[in-house]
Amino acid sequence: MIFAVDAALVEKRLQLLRELVPSLARIGVLLQSDYAPSTVVERALPSAAAALNLEIRTFAVTGAAGLDAAFAVAEREAVEALYVGESPLFFSQRPRLVGLAERLRRPVIYGFPEFVPDGGLIAYGVSLRRGYRQAAAYVDKILKGAKPGDLAVEQLAAHELAVNLKTAAALGLTIPTPILLRADEVIE
Repeated sequence: MIFAVDAALVEKRLQLLRELVPSLARIGVLLQSDYAPSTVVERALPSAAAALNLEIRTFAVTGAAGLDAAFAVAEREAVEALYVGESPLFFSQRPRLVGLAERLRRPVIYGFPEFVPDGGLIAYGVSLRRGYRQAAAYVDKILKGAKPGDLAVEQLAAHELAVNLKTAAALGLTIPTPILLRADEVIE
């Protein structure tokens, strides 16, 4: 499954990290290098980071084996926060990524809201749960006789903001009220 990623979404995630930690200067970005949408994120990063006066370090991985090494390099390079891009690999490795982030003890923003119930700090992106429900509705229409070619193509466009207050407390962070007011899901 491929989800639309654009420059505005990349900039919004960086803005959320900056709002969460106003003194933030250096962010690590974890991308799955063999996943096509990662190139969109890579192209959008320089201008989004420049607009917020942020230094970006990119860590590319191609498989689950590279996750530990990417987090080790992020720690060595003293990134102050991480941005984990969306990819099938990262989604399938949610518990492991959240555990690595916990050991790193830095704020991390994820591309899928499903990371937050697993212990992730903050996420902004499309919900796969919503996507699966939407796909099920399509299948239902087809099973009831609709021709697939007659159905409108829909893209998951609604982004959800999710925050985990327990993780924030463990990191010694206070989530700013404006973020809490915008959040679609807050885990306490």
